[in-house]
Amino acid sequence: MINTLLIYISITVIIGILSILLFRNKRFHYISASLLSLSSFITLVYSLYHYSSINHLDILSKPFSWSFPFGEFTVGLDALSLFFMIPLLILVVACSLYGAQYFRDHHPGILHWFNYAMLISGMAMVLCARNGILFIVAWEIMSFASFLLVITDSEKESVRRAGWIYFITAHIGTAFLLVTFLMLAAPVHSFEFSAFANGHYSPLQSNLIFVFALIAFGMKAGFIPFHIWLPLAHPAAPSHVSAVMSGIMIKMGIYGILRSILFIGSYQAWWGMLFIIMGSISGILGVLFAIGQHDIKRLLAYHSVENIGIIVSGIGVGILGVVYHYPVIAALGFAGALLHVLNHSLFKALLFLGAGAVIRQTGTGRIDALGGLIKKMPWTAYLFLIAAVAISGLPFLNGFISEMFIYGGAITGTVGDSGTLFSAMNAIVVISFAAIGGLAVACFTKVFGIVFLGTGRDKTLNSIKEVPGFMTSGMIFLGIFIVFIGMCSFAIVPFLTSPVTQLTGNDTTTIMEPIILISKNLTILLGISLGIILLVMIVRFLLLKRHVVYNAETWGCGYTKPDESMQYTASSFAEPITDTFKTVLDMHKDEKFSNKILPGEKWSFKSHVNDWILNNICIAFIKHADKFLGLFRWIQCGKAGVYVLYIVATLLALIIWMFFIWK
Repeated sequence: MINTLLIYISITVIIGILSILLFRNKRFHYISASLLSLSSFITLVYSLYHYSSINHLDILSKPFSWSFPFGEFTVGLDALSLFFMIPLLILVVACSLYGAQYFRDHHPGILHWFNYAMLISGMAMVLCARNGILFIVAWEIMSFASFLLVITDSEKESVRRAGWIYFITAHIGTAFLLVTFLMLAAPVHSFEFSAFANGHYSPLQSNLIFVFALIAFGMKAGFIPFHIWLPLAHPAAPSHVSAVMSGIMIKMGIYGILRSILFIGSYQAWWGMLFIIMGSISGILGVLFAIGQHDIKRLLAYHSVENIGIIVSGIGVGILGVVYHYPVIAALGFAGALLHVLNHSLFKALLFLGAGAVIRQTGTGRIDALGGLIKKMPWTAYLFLIAAVAISGLPFLNGFISEMFIYGGAITGTVGDSGTLFSAMNAIVVISFAAIGGLAVACFTKVFGIVFLGTGRDKTLNSIKEVPGFMTSGMIFLGIFIVFIGMCSFAIVPFLTSPVTQLTGNDTTTIMEPIILISKNLTILLGISLGIILLVMIVRFLLLKRHVVYNAETWGCGYTKPDESMQYTASSFAEPITDTFKTVLDMHKDEKFSNKILPGEKWSFKSHVNDWILNNICIAFIKHADKFLGLFRWIQCGKAGVYVLYIVATLLALIIWMFFIWK
C-alpha cells in the first residue's frame, strides 16, 4: 500500500512538471487536470479496497536512505494516516475536474498546475512521513505551494496582502513545529517516529511538547485564535484551490495534533478540557463571524473555523473519555471527530466549488449583488443546497451523522460519575453544538435565499448560464459522497474502528459494534422518514395537478409592483442575530437617513462585522513584533561574504551540537 502511494506521489510530481512543458498547448488545463483526477481516482479505489488490511500498527517501508545526519527517508502508513488520505484523494478527483474549466477570463500562469501538484504531493508525503525531518520538508512543500496558489491573482493588492499574512503565519507555525520535533527527538536521540512512540517523556516534557504542537499545528488547522490567515487566504485563492485548502489542507493540522498526542502517549485531562473550550469558542465565534460577512467565500472561510472547532471539541471529548475510563465516550468522541474530518472535507469543498461557479459566471462574490440564480444555474443551486444542509448538521446528509456521534459522547458524559468538572465539560459541548447548529442554519438560509432565490439584483444576471460540464461533474462527485454517508452511515463506521483503536489505546471492536448497530437503525429511520416525505409530496402533486394556478403581483402594503430593491439584503437578514450577539462581535453600521417627510436624498444602511481577534489582537502584536525585530535589521547587510559567514557559523554550531550535545 505504501509503495502505491509513493508511486502516486511520484506521478503527481511528474504531471506537475508535464504541465509546464505543455504550457503552450491550448488544452494543457484539461490535460493536466484530467491526469491528476484520473491518477487520484485510481489510487482512491485501490486505497478503499485495501483499507481493511490496515490495522493500528505501522506498515513501514524504507526504500531510500539519505546522508542527512538525523535519520533516513522513512515512510509508512497506519490507520490514522490512511484515513486522512481518503478525503485528500476524493477532493483531488473533484477539484481537478472542476479546475480544468474554472479559468475563463484570465490565465493562471505557467506554474499553476505545477504548484497545485506540489500541494497535493506535499500533503500526501506529510501523511506518509515517518521521520521528523522528512515530515518538516513535506510540510514546507505543502505550505509554500499553497502560498503560491493563494497569490495566483497577485496583481490585486488584497490578494498580495492575504498571501503574505498566510506566508508569515505558516512559517511561524513551522518554527514551532521544528521546536516540537526537537523536543520529541532530544530524549531518544532520533527523529524516527518509531523512537518517539517509545520516548517515555516526563510530565513536564509531555506538557511542553503538547503546547508547542498545539500552536504549530493549530496555525494550519485555523481554529481560534490561530485562524488569522484563513478568512484572508481562502477568498483570495482560485475556488478549486480554496476547496482543497479548506477541505483537506487545514486537516493536516488536525492530523498533526492527533499524531503528536500519540507520540506523547499518556493523555492528560487538561488537554481534553482545553480542546473543548477552544473548540466551543472557535465554533460559536466562527459561525457568528460568518453570519456578518457579505462576501460568499469569506463567509465560507469562517465556517471552516467553526467546523474545525467542532472537530477539536470531539477530540476533547475523546481524550476525557480515555482519561476518566469511559471507553464508549472516548470512542464516540474520536469517531465523531474523525468522521467530521471526512464530512467537512466533502461539504466544504462542494460549497467552495459552488461559490466559485457563481463567481465565475457572475463576476462577483458579493452576496447582495446576486439573486435568482436557481433559475439560471439549477445544478449549482441544488448542489450548493445539499452542502448547505449538510454543514448545518440536518438529517439525511453526512454532517448530521458525525455531529450526532460527538453529541452522543458528550450527553453520555454529562451523566457520568467522574465528577462535576467532567460533566461540565461535556455539557459545554452539548450547549455549544446546539448554538452552532442553529446559527449555521440561519447563516445558510441567508446565503442560499439571497444568492439563489428571489429576483436578480443586477440586470446583467439575466444572461448568465450554468457552468461547463467538467465543473458540474466535480460538484456531483462530492454530492454523491455527502448523500451516501448521510443515508448509509453504517457502511462508513467500520472504517473508523482502526483509527479510533489507535487513538484510544484500547481494542474498540466490541465498542464499535453497538455504534454500527445504531447507524444501521438510523439509516432505516432516515429511509422511512424520507419515504414518507416523498409520499406526501407525490400525493400533494396529484391532488393539486388539476388546480389552475394564477400568476399575479404580490400585494405589499400599497406597492403594486415590487422590485429587486425590496428584497432582504445580507445586512438586513443578519441584523437580528448580529444585534443579539453585539457584545462579542465588533459590529459597524453605516446609516444614512433623512428626517424630511419627502427626502430628496437616497437612504442607505450598511453593516459589517470585523474580526476583532485579527484586528485588535493579532495585528497589534505583529506591529509590536515588527518594531522590535527592526532593531536587528543590521544583520541583513546585503553583503554576500557576510551571508557566507552566517552559513559557516550555522554549520559549525550544528556540528558541535551533533557531536557534543546530541550524543
